[in-house]
Amino acid sequence: MSSMLEIRWHGRGGQGAKTASLLLADAAFDSGKFVQGFPEYGPERMGAPITAYNRISDERSPLHSNIYEPDYVVVVDVTLLDAVSVTSGLKKEGAIIINTNKSPEELKPKLEGYTGRVYTIDASSIAEEVLGNRSLSNTSMLGAVVAVSKCIPEGKFMEDVKTSLNHKFATKPQVIEKNMTAIERGMKEVKSA
Repeated sequence: MSSMLEIRWHGRGGQGAKTASLLLADAAFDSGKFVQGFPEYGPERMGAPITAYNRISDERSPLHSNIYEPDYVVVVDVTLLDAVSVTSGLKKEGAIIINTNKSPEELKPKLEGYTGRVYTIDASSIAEEVLGNRSLSNTSMLGAVVAVSKCIPEGKFMEDVKTSLNHKFATKPQVIEKNMTAIERGMKEVKSA
């Protein structure tokens, strides 16, 4: 199934990696794709490493398992580079997107010899500036993923994710525009090596 795109998210409990993967799945579904979006975690507490996954395809996928050879890896918390083998199975023609204020070149030594594309974005600073909380970097990371992977046309994605956010935050409409701003900045501010 060559048209399938697989994404693996690495974060810590409470940082929103699961939520971002589900928002991406919603938006991809709304744009006519077949999708899977699911987390992998047990009884971990806030701050414990978690993994979430996306499969996005033009055809229905017969696969129902974790993703072991992703096209893209998203690292919501840079400290996980020292705790988890985030590049395990990552395809060389894919890419890794890391939330950090460091350059891609500075992080390459921590990537276990990965020779593919490396992208960075200071999503924590965006979250602090736009949302008032550094730990809510998941929406800017989501924007970076869409910009790098091209899994959904950006204009269509912005329409679809706003619909999802309207549904998710129906009782908190004040956070919708701020999250949309964080997503848009994530799309524009992601940097490659």
